[in-house]
Amino acid sequence: MINTYISESTSDMNDALKNLNEDTFMTVRQIFIILAIVITLLIVGIGFYWQAIYWSFIIITPILLIGIIDLLQKKQTVRRLYPVIGRFRYMLESIRPEIQQYFIESDTSGTPVSREFRSLIYQRAKGQRDTRPFGTIFDVNKDGYEWLNHSLQPLEAFDHNPRVTFGCSDCKQPYEASPLNISAMSYGALSKNAIMALNKGAKIGGFAHNTGEGGLSPYHLKYGGDIIWQLGTGYFGCRDENGDFDVAKFKLQAADKVVKMIEIKLSQGAKPGHGGILPAVKLTEEIAKIRHVPMGQDVISPPAHSAFNSPTGLLQFVKKLRTLTDGKPVGFKLCIGRKDEFLGICKAMLATGITPDFITVDGGEGGTGAAPTEMTNAVGTPLRDAVIFVNQALIGTGLRDKIRIIASGKVFSAFHLLRIIALGADTVNSARGMMFALGCIQSRSCNTDNCPTGIATQNPNRYKALIVDNKAQRVANFQHETVKNFTELLAVAGLEKLAQLQPKHINQRVNGTIIKNYAELYPCISSNCLLTGGKIPTDWKNDWDSASAEHWSV
Repeated sequence: MINTYISESTSDMNDALKNLNEDTFMTVRQIFIILAIVITLLIVGIGFYWQAIYWSFIIITPILLIGIIDLLQKKQTVRRLYPVIGRFRYMLESIRPEIQQYFIESDTSGTPVSREFRSLIYQRAKGQRDTRPFGTIFDVNKDGYEWLNHSLQPLEAFDHNPRVTFGCSDCKQPYEASPLNISAMSYGALSKNAIMALNKGAKIGGFAHNTGEGGLSPYHLKYGGDIIWQLGTGYFGCRDENGDFDVAKFKLQAADKVVKMIEIKLSQGAKPGHGGILPAVKLTEEIAKIRHVPMGQDVISPPAHSAFNSPTGLLQFVKKLRTLTDGKPVGFKLCIGRKDEFLGICKAMLATGITPDFITVDGGEGGTGAAPTEMTNAVGTPLRDAVIFVNQALIGTGLRDKIRIIASGKVFSAFHLLRIIALGADTVNSARGMMFALGCIQSRSCNTDNCPTGIATQNPNRYKALIVDNKAQRVANFQHETVKNFTELLAVAGLEKLAQLQPKHINQRVNGTIIKNYAELYPCISSNCLLTGGKIPTDWKNDWDSASAEHWSV
């Protein structure tokens, strides 16, 4: 019994000591720090004139103070358990993207854009040598590798500045567009200097600059570059006090001679089904005035338009805007989601006889600014699949000859441009390519207002470092060199005209030794096959049957 009693007493004592250690863990550490400070002060007091101890005081005291702060704060457990030293964890984490980009990634492994293509854009923008020695660094035997079928009778490159006409028979002011233009990026998401540099570059090179949904700002107009004015669900720049479309405001701004086309934004690749986002930290009084929105809160566009609520309503709005602009080309932009909804728009075109002048197709992988993570990573059809679908849907309904297709996505080289046009696009808009031409270093801080290159920020200390004249020329250089190389690729393929480019001209290694061209990989449906009485392909039938011109699918 005595042994049992002693054993129980010993156990209770151990438990008590354990609890004491757990309860007083922070206290002991704090006492240790306090004693260290007292001892340090005593040493300094005794040997104040000793230079070595003096400098020890200068060095040790801040460290001790930082340690006390770490012990007392309650937000980060690592700092409480490892005062001072724990801070290195957060410091290293903060510079991880830079370490990854500059020291770890290879020329082809970087994401979202590899160093190979970033370097190409920088070189072309600066007018530097852009050739590559010692052969390609890409694995030509890897599945997915793609290449152009060249001709044994290549041609001399034709006009290095080809044009594509936008504007149907209802247009009084058709527009001759370049194959490569600046994609939608708003003033607000980008700085005023960045917007001015892009627009001046467009003026120098003779190509178009899409405003993004943030509205038509004075910086889009300053240098007179061709403008595609985008209207999002927020109708920024032409909205009333309730946020609805204002006819008078729209008509006044759309009359400007530099506004060449109007684009209605239904959705975008970065966040399809979600309105545009301008964080409050980037909202200035000037931007609020341009957009007609209040200060102090995030500017989030509604998910859907208030000016219409059906495919037929969309086309009636297209017609209305075309009338208000005295016949300028009008189209719409979307990221493909439900196929039956786009087919519903096609049915509405057939029913009303109203067709847009163009359709801008945005890929689900798109986006240069702020977007919810899930939207960016897992919503929206990728660009290639979306362009193929839209092109074939218009062919199947007999509408393709009336409507131009603009592809909006990751285009950094002439081959990227060639590839997406071969799949059905008429022209291409690039955002990230133009940002790299401005000097973007892919820091991925666009949504923080801390852009290190002055592009995606409203901080004057940052954007004033971006020299408009210099960057404008770089934007013009990149666009010109890319289009020039694009026409040379066409000549290598033995093609005299842009319109002769077809899917059969591009090959892809599918799997091992299996190689197919785009025509074999993506067989096209026959013209008019979706119309009444036509032979509807099996894999199109369900979507076509559920599509409605009168309402969006449910």
